Amino acid sequence: MIDKKWHLTSIGLLVSGLFAFALKNQSAIETHEGYQVLNTWELPGKLDEVSGISWIDTDKMACVEDENGIIFIYDLKTRRIENEIVFADGGDYEGIALKGANAYIMRSDGLLYEVENYNTEEMKVKTYKTGFSTKNNMETLSYDQKRGVLLTAPKDRDSNSDRYKGLYSISIDYKKVSDVPLFRIDMKEEAFKGFRKKKLYKTFNPSDLEIHPKTGEIYVLEGKHPKLLIFSGEGKLKKVYRLGKSVFPQPEGITFSPDGTLYISNEANGGSATILEVQLN
Repeated sequence: MIDKKWHLTSIGLLVSGLFAFALKNQSAIETHEGYQVLNTWELPGKLDEVSGISWIDTDKMACVEDENGIIFIYDLKTRRIENEIVFADGGDYEGIALKGANAYIMRSDGLLYEVENYNTEEMKVKTYKTGFSTKNNMETLSYDQKRGVLLTAPKDRDSNSDRYKGLYSISIDYKKVSDVPLFRIDMKEEAFKGFRKKKLYKTFNPSDLEIHPKTGEIYVLEGKHPKLLIFSGEGKLKKVYRLGKSVFPQPEGITFSPDGTLYISNEANGGSATILEVQLN
C-alpha cells in the first residue's frame, strides 16, 4: 500500500517541477525567441529618459529625452555625447525625425517642432499645432522618404475611435495632418488576442515607429508592454515580436541605418538607458 503522505509529497514535487519548468521556458521564449542583440551601448545619465532616436550618418545618432528641449548627438564609436543642441525649454519630448539639415520633434501634447539647420549656427526653431493633444499622448515620429511626409500615431486614444489607432501623415511643407490615416491599427486584430485589454485603446500603445529603408515595411514599437509590430507599406500586419523586459525594460525609440541595421533605445527604468543593435530572426 502506498504511503499517503509520500504520495501527496510526490504530487506536490511534480507540480512544482512542472510549474518551474513552465516559468523557465516562458522566460526563455519571452526574452530570446525571434531576435538577437548584437551590440549594446550604455548611455550617459543625461539620456536616462531617452525617448526618440534617429540615424544621422556613420556612427552618429540624434536623440531626444522627455524632460529637456535638447537634441543630443551621440557617437556610437566613442560612446559619448558629441554635442547638445538646445531647441526649447523643458517639456515632454518624445519622437525625433530628420530630413536633411532639419530635425522634427514631437511633444507629447501634439506640438511639432521644426528645427531648421539643427546642427549649425544658423539654427531656427518653429512650432506647429497638429490638432493632437495630451489625450492622444503622441510619442511617435518618422520621416517617410518615399511619400515625403512625417508619420505619427497616437499612443493612447485616437481621436476617431478606441478600436483603431491611425497612422497619420504630416505634410512637410504645410505641417498639416491628414484627415484620413495612411492605415489603421485594429485593436481587435487576431494577433492582439493575447494582449487585448478591456479598454481597447490600451491593447497597443505605440512608443515610436520607423520605416525600413530597404523593404518599406513600417516598424511600430511599444514600450509599455514591450513588443515590435511589422506592417507592410500598405498596413498589413506581418509579424509581432514580444520583447523580453530583461533586455528591453522600456523601449521608446527606433531607427535604421541606411543598410537596414535596426537600433532600439531603452529608457533607464531602474538601470542604464541603452541603445541596442538588434537582429530579427
